Amino acid sequence: MSASLPTSALLAAAAQFGTPLYVYQADTIRAQYHKLTSAFSGHPTRFFYACKALTNVAVLKVLLAEGAGLDCVSINEVRLGLHVGFQPENILFTPNSVAFSELVEAKDLGVNLNIDNLSLLEQFGATFGGSYPVCVRLNPHIEAGGNYKISTGHIDSKFGVSIHQMRHLERVVKGTGLHVRGLHMHTGSEIKDVAVFLRALDILFDAARRFPQLEFLDLGSGFKVPYKPGDPETDVASLGQQVAAAFHEFEQEYGRPLEAWFEPGKYLVSEAGYLLVEVSTVKHTTATVFAGVNSGFNHLIRPMMYDAYHYITNLSHPSGPERLYTVVGNICETDTFAWDRLLPEVREGDVLAFHNAGAYGFEMSSSFNSRLRPAEVLLDGDAAPRLIRRRQTFEDLLAGQV
Repeated sequence: MSASLPTSALLAAAAQFGTPLYVYQADTIRAQYHKLTSAFSGHPTRFFYACKALTNVAVLKVLLAEGAGLDCVSINEVRLGLHVGFQPENILFTPNSVAFSELVEAKDLGVNLNIDNLSLLEQFGATFGGSYPVCVRLNPHIEAGGNYKISTGHIDSKFGVSIHQMRHLERVVKGTGLHVRGLHMHTGSEIKDVAVFLRALDILFDAARRFPQLEFLDLGSGFKVPYKPGDPETDVASLGQQVAAAFHEFEQEYGRPLEAWFEPGKYLVSEAGYLLVEVSTVKHTTATVFAGVNSGFNHLIRPMMYDAYHYITNLSHPSGPERLYTVVGNICETDTFAWDRLLPEVREGDVLAFHNAGAYGFEMSSSFNSRLRPAEVLLDGDAAPRLIRRRQTFEDLLAGQV
């Protein structure tokens, strides 16, 4: 769950900027990044922040200053990274189901290309040969993570070139002269068992034997963060030691050093974020007490899309007697954040905080029901809270309409 911020700081932000409001803590982002760099210090390792989790430029600047690279899944994320100041060589472009023209644009921008489709690999090789090195994303056929919807390495996944298509991949590389400088795989999210990463790494090593010019192997990410007290998380220190040992052993056979690459997203920003909402209504029915808030799945869709758990605290009445509430939103669809959650007594006007809201919160928000997207605020050390995105306005809803 989110690193603890003083209740007074969150309430002050809600009072100053209004609700709903996303609040991010820069120090937590830095601490998570340092945790990873320390854990993997035993072998040359690079970390590319998977910015699809949260692309606010203020957050990108925090990670740029720490030395992170950037993992992008769309050409506009690439443009955002360049706009913020990331150098092309520190940006990895990992799209899927995109037009060939998007790969060409990314190539022209000079970033690292990670291609997950045999057809696109063949087109790229036929057009550019080996003049522009690429990485190839493989599908390891490993189902990992806490939810099938967030597992990306299973047999039915749209991501990656199947490991059972290696002969086809080799024919494409040989026939077009492609220069493959890296291999990549990402099995899913919220992986508690470090053995899953090591199984994927063994598959990468096996594939690497077919490509003599590799410079790196990319294990994606999937590090789990805790969502409530007592929740497990990925033991990155143990993983870092085991990955380093495995790389050192394989390099003896491979005959050249290889970098390890990772693309953490949620791990870096999830615990740094809160969504602050105000209780609009407390509604008693024959079976349930609903706490209706001034937000909905238009602002935080993860509970509805993934059955994700977000720890909730009542900032306004933390010492009240505990009672069961079903916390729901104000959208004209089913948008239940939490069923029968035990919370300190909730009153109309109270401010609630959803923890672990830094990843895929604002980033997946919308203006559904013509409701406005919230503002975003950054807390950085002892500095005053800083508005990093203003609240959407009615005029914004009309922008672009003709």
